[in-house]
Amino acid sequence: MSNVSTSAGQAPQTDLSASFKAYDVRGIVGQTIDARIVEAVGAAFVDVLGLSGKTVLVGGDMRPSSPEFIDAFARGASARGGNVEKIGLISTDELYYACGALQAAGATFTASHNPAQYNGIKLAKPGALPVSSETGLKEIQKAAEAYLAAGGTNGRGIPSVENPGTVSERDVLADYAVHLRGLVDLSGIRPLKVVVDAGNGMAGMTTPAVLGDTLLPALPLEIVPLYFELDGTFPNHPANPLEPENLRDLQKAVVEHGADIGLAFDGDADRCFVIDENGDPVSPSAITGLVARREIARAKAGGEQEPIIIHNLITSRAVPELVEHDGGRPVRTRVGHSFIKAVMAEEGAVFGGEHSAHYYFRDFWNADTGMLAAMHVLAALGGQDRPLSELGAEYEPYVSSGEINSEIEDKAAAVARVREAYDGPDVAIDELDGTTFSAADGSWWFNLRPSNTEPYLRFNGEAKDRETLASVRDNVLAIVRA
Repeated sequence: MSNVSTSAGQAPQTDLSASFKAYDVRGIVGQTIDARIVEAVGAAFVDVLGLSGKTVLVGGDMRPSSPEFIDAFARGASARGGNVEKIGLISTDELYYACGALQAAGATFTASHNPAQYNGIKLAKPGALPVSSETGLKEIQKAAEAYLAAGGTNGRGIPSVENPGTVSERDVLADYAVHLRGLVDLSGIRPLKVVVDAGNGMAGMTTPAVLGDTLLPALPLEIVPLYFELDGTFPNHPANPLEPENLRDLQKAVVEHGADIGLAFDGDADRCFVIDENGDPVSPSAITGLVARREIARAKAGGEQEPIIIHNLITSRAVPELVEHDGGRPVRTRVGHSFIKAVMAEEGAVFGGEHSAHYYFRDFWNADTGMLAAMHVLAALGGQDRPLSELGAEYEPYVSSGEINSEIEDKAAAVARVREAYDGPDVAIDELDGTTFSAADGSWWFNLRPSNTEPYLRFNGEAKDRETLASVRDNVLAIVRA
């Protein structure tokens, strides 16, 4: 938690280490994040990134605390010389669009899929470059802590520069919608009925703008809305489609409405999960393969010889196999968006996908956007006559375990036991991210990754058939939990 203590004659000392994570800021409103902290972060953001005299974008999602936090961040940033443009209610990928299209730094207030009592800040540099602990977030934390520690000197502890910045407003929704429609043309697809579960999150605003006709001409899509009302208390279910129980309503609605496809977004709408016409989930690995195939074909049509596709090490082995089959070059990377975005930029990759349903596009400043991924799936489905269950089956030749957590205090010892059991000439072992064990004959692989924040050892595995997967899974978990 944020530790705030006051002694007689001393200014408050504030430690923000509980809310500053590896990739963003996230905490419980009123405890580890509040308006005072946010104002200091706004000032520190301008100082650390040298944004005095430059445009600083700030928006937020539908959480009750977001409007207050937007105003507080604007106060801190403008006091230090940033020319703040408040862009209001936005999805996270709208922030990335704005930072890319306007070549401006920005912040959005969101706690993504976390419960209602949370809020946080995702920060980006001009061009939508991520701000992580390795690219400025630690320095922003230290500068914000210094401002908070000086809070007793002038009420806020944030001195204004000689020429404070301005504060104005800008709406980016229409431009964001136009940009996405320019990347994937859905006007000529066959008519599709699409159920969208926004989970009371920001997709309730972006879906009508991009896929509907509120701002742009109608597409051959009949949208059936579920929980489009923006409500940061999440009255229907948590906006976390990674948990199977949060997909139940969507699965039921797809079948009841005889829909062609279902889409589920998380709270800030940067991730998208897909449901087929039978109500069955289509794995993020299959979606990665489907979109990769489209992006490889498009890049080759533009003259690229060997388009590069990024995938993390937990993604199905079907992804690199498909990429190579289609003449692309797969690049395997660690789990996590900062790693993916960095490798996307280094390699000049056209597309990247993760098992967590984050999808990254070169044409979107290497940033992740659930809506653009959804549009690619709609284009692929609507460009042929088969149902999604048949189309998706092409991209899921293997059987996956999903992520299985074991609560283990000594995670290193558990991995060592598994390594001892599996070490041999028929198994390849690598440690790119956690430890990955792969059968030499290609019949199975599994990865063990310790959580950095919880006492969990995470198992992800895949095999050629259910029997093989069950045997490997049960054996490994027995060793881990021994």
